[in-house]
Amino acid sequence: MPKVKTNSSAKKRFKVTGTGKITHQKSFKRHILTKKSTKRKRGMRVDGVVAQSHKDFVMRLLRLK
Repeated sequence: MPKVKTNSSAKKRFKVTGTGKITHQKSFKRHILTKKSTKRKRGMRVDGVVAQSHKDFVMRLLRLK
């Protein structure tokens, strides 16, 4: 029986914290930053947490479940 591979794109994009939450980087911070407010860009620095409704799917991609 072959080993089941972890999704490569998911392991680069998500990180599991010590408490079991899954974090990700916020989107829309790569380019066209001049029109975005400083407050909005500052909020994008903070890691986002995967919603409870998507958590099972992401866990399956990372082979944690």
